[in-house]
Amino acid sequence: MTDWQHIATTILLPFEQQMRATPQSAEWHAEGDVYVHTQKVINVLHGMSEFQALSSEQQHLLHIAALLHDIGKIQTTRWEDNDWHAPHHAPVGSRMTRKLLWTQYGMAGPTALMQIREAVCLLIRYHSFPVHAIDLPDGQQRLLRIAANGQQTPLFSVRLLCLLSKADMLGRECADQQEALEKIALCEEMAKEEGCYEKPFPFRSAHLQRAFLSGRDVWKEQELYDDTWGEVILMSGLPGTGKDTWIARNANDLPMVSLDAIRREKRISTRANQGLVANIAREQAKTYLRAHQPFVWNATNITPQMRESLVSLFESYRAHVHIVYLETEWDTLMERNHNRDEAVPTAEIEKMLAKLTPPEPREAKIVEWLYV
Repeated sequence: MTDWQHIATTILLPFEQQMRATPQSAEWHAEGDVYVHTQKVINVLHGMSEFQALSSEQQHLLHIAALLHDIGKIQTTRWEDNDWHAPHHAPVGSRMTRKLLWTQYGMAGPTALMQIREAVCLLIRYHSFPVHAIDLPDGQQRLLRIAANGQQTPLFSVRLLCLLSKADMLGRECADQQEALEKIALCEEMAKEEGCYEKPFPFRSAHLQRAFLSGRDVWKEQELYDDTWGEVILMSGLPGTGKDTWIARNANDLPMVSLDAIRREKRISTRANQGLVANIAREQAKTYLRAHQPFVWNATNITPQMRESLVSLFESYRAHVHIVYLETEWDTLMERNHNRDEAVPTAEIEKMLAKLTPPEPREAKIVEWLYV
């Protein structure tokens, strides 16, 4: 059972001094530094009738997300063009939160813990979106992409995201506050009209969902013929998670493209330039793709950028992609890694965890999160 009280009272302790020392633009945050702003957001959030109407678990999720929603500014704030800016602070803060919850609060492994952690991380990652949604040319599509995360993380919803965004705006002192609140309200209305305010939009098929969310010119409620010939399994997860074991048990009849195997065969050190390894792996994959042969791509693939490049390659040959993301507890992962023939240094795994973003439903036709 999640000890929300312990998390709420301790989670900011590692960051409080840094938050107090992180300035913000006086134009957008006249109230002061990041810590001052965060406290105002918390106070506003708890006073909102929408927050008070939520379930206890939803309130806890939002409270933790509000506490951490701007910690990414610690790493990203810089002085530029005569003002303070914090570009990309939301995704950075989301990754910082994931590592903290994973290693310090044991929120890794079992599905329920994974879902709680990722609901918090998603709220942080996308908390700036609602105020911009109505002005974006692809706002509708991006809204549906974000809402789709409720498939993997049922605790997350656009409703909670808009509530956090509203509290964030009310916790500021800025000239455009009212205009921003109106835009958040329009985002809420758009989500209701699109059928994704409380839950993900129910696409007719996984193929249609992938086509729509990837940007193809299709209607979200149409019937769409599936012209793919077969499946490519794309593994994702930290070293020591158990990818080889999962493949042996679940896809042993398929050929495998393995970056580790290529390194061993070609005697290429992990410290060497990995471009050659990647090129060899891609050529192997293309051989299978041209033959319409399903296969497994076995590597860590811990970031959206890594996965996007591969999914694009596989789909260009009309394969459909099944991403299998594996996760286990931190101590178990460390033990498994230690017992490997070629153990990865703990410091390297910690660096990888700091970069990790689990795959979202928008990334492939099938996205699966598994506790192993």
